[in-house]
Amino acid sequence: KPNTEAVMFCLMDVSGSMTEAMKDLAKRFFMLLHVFLTRRYRHVDVVFIRHTSTAEEVDEETFFYSRETGGTVVSSALEKMLKIARERYPLDTWNIYAAQASDGDNYGADSGRCVELLGNEILPLCQYFAYIEVGDGGGGFMRDSGLWRSYGEVAPAHKHFAMKRVADPSQIFPAAALPFPDAASMTTAPPNPPPVNR
Repeated sequence: KPNTEAVMFCLMDVSGSMTEAMKDLAKRFFMLLHVFLTRRYRHVDVVFIRHTSTAEEVDEETFFYSRETGGTVVSSALEKMLKIARERYPLDTWNIYAAQASDGDNYGADSGRCVELLGNEILPLCQYFAYIEVGDGGGGFMRDSGLWRSYGEVAPAHKHFAMKRVADPSQIFPAAALPFPDAASMTTAPPNPPPVNR
């Protein structure tokens, strides 16, 4: 789209299973993707949505540093994003991007709802949606998570949806650079998280 405005939705699981190391990987990913977007659009809004079994829109500080406990219902974050996008970001004005980070844990019965929301309602709105599944760096990923398998059902039909596993900071750049063919010219990430633009 020729529009000069974009919005970046940052979705992150902050349930008890997400370690600080995992959250740090997610933070680096969000930061770098934001850098790429600001190189292409005059104005970039950032919307932070965190979730456990429920989702809420929060400010930057709360998103990255507040501690939470509890279970995981991923669809709550997708529903929150969809509601905000429809209410505040009309497609004739805004380019919508989304980045989601999770360790892959999800309430089992929620997987079908995630597939439905992502494939039928969210991806049609997005220029690009990137999902990263973060690991603890202790030897990689031993198995496919339920969320990874569910999202894998959606991916083949949507070229603008990407899934990557990230267990080490060195894997962040390739994951964030996927939607930007000229990203090789960007060699370093900024020192601070993306600012909130209201």
